[in-house]
Amino acid sequence: MIRIGMSTTCAYPLPTEQSFRLAKLAGYDGIEIMVTRDEVTQDAAALRALSEKYRMPILSIHAPVLLLTHFVWGRDPRVKLERSAELARAVGASTVVVHPPFRWQAEYALDFLAIVREISAQTRIEIAVENMFPWKFGGRSVKAYSPGWDPTLMDCDAVTLDFSHCALSGHDSLAMASTLGARLRHVHLCDGSGSMDEGKVFDEHLLPGRGSEPVAEVLGMLAQGRWDGRIVAEVNTRKCRTEEERLALLVETLAFARLHTRQARPRRFPRSRRALEALLPGRHH
Repeated sequence: MIRIGMSTTCAYPLPTEQSFRLAKLAGYDGIEIMVTRDEVTQDAAALRALSEKYRMPILSIHAPVLLLTHFVWGRDPRVKLERSAELARAVGASTVVVHPPFRWQAEYALDFLAIVREISAQTRIEIAVENMFPWKFGGRSVKAYSPGWDPTLMDCDAVTLDFSHCALSGHDSLAMASTLGARLRHVHLCDGSGSMDEGKVFDEHLLPGRGSEPVAEVLGMLAQGRWDGRIVAEVNTRKCRTEEERLALLVETLAFARLHTRQARPRRFPRSRRALEALLPGRHH
């Protein structure tokens, strides 16, 4: 069976522990940790404790690559990647997700692919480069990433496919998955409704099936090919006003993944708070 996890970004801006709790309640197989300014996401001991508390294995670590995490673990992007791989090894995760370098990280960008391969070999952690998208300002394209935003054109051993990024870039995700072949090792499960050329501005991270990407077809292809990578939900739930609303979206996302990877459908979740708490091991407040 393909393991299906949930990224901590699905619960943003809630604390890290709430991500573990929601992933457990929704029925996911594990969790991906996005390293942020939240110190818990940087602390192997704290993460192991949460993993044990909620009986939720950590499948992957997302390196701190966002503009908002510029100062996490210093300014050197190589050090950030090294520490991400060390964290993955310490918590039992098999994969680190990393974005291509920004163009202004010139020295790192020049050696990026060699650095990825070197750190992966040293730590025995799979480092999967994520597809991104072109940037536009004032209607003009700007080269934000180097060597580029499209990992199908890079000499890297492992790739993360993000459906929302595919949509924004106007790149067909089914074609990308087919082109990558065995290099596709990790999937960020979400959706998008259009590209920058069609007037879209934001990276949407819609629930799968609510956008225009062939998400079901890609998942079906992976299941048919007995793919052994990981699928991790990375959907936007920030507009939810209650825990029940957020949980319903996470359960819908998981049900979509189970259905299209030909796995048994998950149980329905109870909607009362008392019943939700009863699903967790021990008492959590």
